[in-house]
Amino acid sequence: SLLCRGVLGPSGGSVRVNKLHGQQNYMSSFAHGIQSQVLSHWTASFSLTKPVSVPLELTSETIATALPGALKPAKKLKKPSVKKALKGGNKDCQMDIAMVIDSSKNIGQRRFNLQKNLVSKLAAMLKVGPMGPHVGLIQASDSPRTEFLLTNYTQPKELLFAIKELAYLGGDTNTGKAIMHTAETFFSPENGARRGHPRVMMVLVDGWPSDELEQAAMLARESGINVFLVSVARPAAEELAMVRDKDFMKKAVCKDNGFFSYLITSWFSTTKHVKPLAQKLCSLDSLLCSKTCYNSVNIGFLIDGSSSVGHSNFQLVLDFLEGIARSFEISDVGAHVGAVQFTYDQRLEFGLFDHSDKDETMNALQSIPYMSGGTATGAAISYTTQNLFRRMGPGRNFLIVVTDGQSYDDVRLPAIAAKEQGITMYSVGVAWAPLDDLKSMSSEPKDSHSFFTREFTGLAEFIPLLVRGICRDFTENN
Repeated sequence: SLLCRGVLGPSGGSVRVNKLHGQQNYMSSFAHGIQSQVLSHWTASFSLTKPVSVPLELTSETIATALPGALKPAKKLKKPSVKKALKGGNKDCQMDIAMVIDSSKNIGQRRFNLQKNLVSKLAAMLKVGPMGPHVGLIQASDSPRTEFLLTNYTQPKELLFAIKELAYLGGDTNTGKAIMHTAETFFSPENGARRGHPRVMMVLVDGWPSDELEQAAMLARESGINVFLVSVARPAAEELAMVRDKDFMKKAVCKDNGFFSYLITSWFSTTKHVKPLAQKLCSLDSLLCSKTCYNSVNIGFLIDGSSSVGHSNFQLVLDFLEGIARSFEISDVGAHVGAVQFTYDQRLEFGLFDHSDKDETMNALQSIPYMSGGTATGAAISYTTQNLFRRMGPGRNFLIVVTDGQSYDDVRLPAIAAKEQGITMYSVGVAWAPLDDLKSMSSEPKDSHSFFTREFTGLAEFIPLLVRGICRDFTENN
């Protein structure tokens, strides 16, 4: 386009960029052998004038700030290193966050700008980055409009500039339609949603919505999305008659327990609310709607490495355990898997937090070397209780014991101690494993927490039963 305007020659050079207001339509033109295209409404424009003597590099950095009155030489920007780019962001808040903002005629241009200011401060507080939270934004109006997706801006400066450039739409406050749109389309892998990362939707409403929220919110909950509703300038007593659904806040949120609802009295006093809002959005253990057994459990494998197992059967045990682990969404913020092997001694093969994704965990499982030795299952249970399970969330910790023979020590008391510590136990016996020991180790009801097969080849049949059992226990306890 610079050649088209005749401002630059083929060899390039420097120009002065003048920032202008956006226009409704941009006509096409043809000049200097170049055809430009038609463009519809855009939020901002610029014009170019003759070359200036001061060099100016057009970079994303210069676009993100207002042009100074007197042009100064621009510093050459260094390319960010790949290593730094992959590590940026708040690792304690690895959420995928959709911000649904109010762009209705009710809010007006002035308060819309104050809303953008709140969202900008909140985005800065969250510390977005490739390894931290990802943020996308949708505007609620007559029809919802997705402004940018989760992976469009993963650097803070880019994100803040994108928020600053948002244009006010007007129209009705169709918040329900916006929640439905976000729940249906926004958190797909194609749109940048990360597998195993909690999904959060923060909905800002000025006053009250024009439409129903209940059905949309139900879809969001069923889709594992944690909906927060931030109500600003809620309706006064004399305005309640105009509100279509007086319980809209209760119906919209993930759970009506007070945590997912947030009240702000005025758009003119939002700064003090930025930190508490950011803390809520990053509270992993409180995001009830994203908690399923598949992304919330801690599973420990206690593996018999005694001499009676043998190398080939030990490999069948590892394949069996890999089949169980593959059923869960293993990640930093998802499910965790750890393993201990035992004979008379115990060896921590890897901890619950040693591997942050499924492939790493599968490789670690398949790389466990066979120990060979005696069988002291009771001591192994005690060792695992003390060394593997550091995160004591009730109903989230599961221990699967796989053994092929009689233990040389007592298993009953160590198993009782483990269960008292909040660990749900499953026992899987093969060949000569005594049924009494299996029942003593397992949690109640014994029949659904203990399994036995004569042959190691029969272990694979237990995979779906164990996965379903873990999910049943998790649901009942949470």
